[in-house]
Amino acid sequence: MNRLQPYKTLGLACCIGLTLAGCSDFLSILPPNEIVLENYWTAEADVENAVIGCYAALQSSDCIGKMAAWGEIRSDNIVPGMSTPDMETQVLKGNLLPSHSYSNWTPFYQVINRCNTVLYYAPMVNQEDPNYTPSELKATVAEVTALRNLCYFYLIRTFKDVPFVNQPSIDDNQNYRVPVSSFDSILTVIIDELELVKDDAVRQYANVTSNTARITRYSIYALLADMYLWKQDYANCVKYCDLVIDHKIKRYNEEKNTTASKVKLFGAYPLISEQIGGNTTGYAYNEIFGTGHSFESLFELDFEENVSISNSFISSYYGSNSTSVGYLSAAEFLFKDASSGNSMFKRTDCRYLESMEESNGVYAIDKYTRLTVAFDNSPGTSGTTYVNASRRSTSYANWIIYRLTDVMLMKAEAEVQLAGVVDPNAITPEQRAHYRTAFSLVSSVYNRANNIQGSRTDTLVFNNFANNRITMEDLVLKERQRELLFEGKRWYDLVRLARREGNNNRLINYAVTKYIDNQSAMRKKMNAPLALYFPYSESELKVNPYLKQNPAYETGSTTNITD
Repeated sequence: MNRLQPYKTLGLACCIGLTLAGCSDFLSILPPNEIVLENYWTAEADVENAVIGCYAALQSSDCIGKMAAWGEIRSDNIVPGMSTPDMETQVLKGNLLPSHSYSNWTPFYQVINRCNTVLYYAPMVNQEDPNYTPSELKATVAEVTALRNLCYFYLIRTFKDVPFVNQPSIDDNQNYRVPVSSFDSILTVIIDELELVKDDAVRQYANVTSNTARITRYSIYALLADMYLWKQDYANCVKYCDLVIDHKIKRYNEEKNTTASKVKLFGAYPLISEQIGGNTTGYAYNEIFGTGHSFESLFELDFEENVSISNSFISSYYGSNSTSVGYLSAAEFLFKDASSGNSMFKRTDCRYLESMEESNGVYAIDKYTRLTVAFDNSPGTSGTTYVNASRRSTSYANWIIYRLTDVMLMKAEAEVQLAGVVDPNAITPEQRAHYRTAFSLVSSVYNRANNIQGSRTDTLVFNNFANNRITMEDLVLKERQRELLFEGKRWYDLVRLARREGNNNRLINYAVTKYIDNQSAMRKKMNAPLALYFPYSESELKVNPYLKQNPAYETGSTTNITD
């Protein structure tokens, strides 16, 4: 049962999935032609095409750009690159303006409306077309509900309270003025909806690519684990993480005779090895980010060179063969002094050079921009060096939403929280067991990245972290930062930390690390609890009287965060 206010009217006047047409601002355009609607929904193929339309909308550069920007730009990972546009420069300075496109949620509500349209019409097709069976209908409902609720998950983490609608815009008599619902109420509803449909989702598609390019039961489990982590329901987070991890272990055991050259056990967990024979590393990167649809993938947005569907966000914002540094670049502290052991990365960590490189004093983002990498990690060499690294001229890199190591580190975070408040002088066996589990997950991810020959192999030591909750939390947070660098995760990780602690103090300490100057000003801008979220777009404020600006921001189009 939907516990939010049951709006029968909605303000999602965007185009339906079958048309793939562009739309104006949310709440500001009338619905599509009803004749199209009446004549379309008659056969199973209509449903499938409309579902594809949902994915197509999520693949748009506007959606991908916001996934990355909302989850990265404000974090300690990102600084200006080359020819950085003014809007991104302002966000990096902490000036979040209602006039900015990053404050515009329209592309996500376009996806939501397409999903709502499918959910409305698919049951009718089930009555019309005998080939569209009840089990197929259930699978469609699970898939599309997950896509819609993924969008709501992005929206509440970015704006906090947002309009919640679960009906499509199909009638021009509908009222397009919709109040917001709270973060917590929306989170509860989207979890409850997924709990109802999760087991109806497809386990495995016949097409191998579809197993990661489309929602499956296991990608829903990953999404639920993430949502429960934000809900602070750590037991359920662990439950769904385990379902994902067990699935990958089962698959590894079934396929290890054919995949043994690529997938190895690190601790108890099957991961793609960085090094396969010889002294060359980079294999994990090539499988996960180069080829795509890897063993570790759970859900990624698919881009195809053979049909010229490119990921233009990557080329512009991260860089390409013709633009070595994009609009954004990596914070210097992530990269420098690795050989000294004082940076985020050890010199032995493959992710160090897979993720970024120095270019004319700027640290270019390499993740997603490189098609293949290969590094020489021979014992006795003076450091990890490039053998080969091919950069894409036009990016067709898939954008990864969830992968196995992300889920493993979600579980690690939940296990630390399940230990509760720990007395370092009297830690209980149960608390130590939670810490042991968290540490084993982190160290498996870490050791895969440092899987090289000889004495240069780096390892973590449990006793260095075992007796302090903050130290264990920091261990998990830093490993998530290293592993998921530039994947649109870091800022959300910090916001989740702030929500859990009830203040922004530790978030601010992390976030200001990248600022050489003006740290005091940035601390002030991020101090208000609601300053963690973006302001509502000024265009939405004009058309929806129920929408009131986030109190951390003044009204108007050119204002900054208030004191």
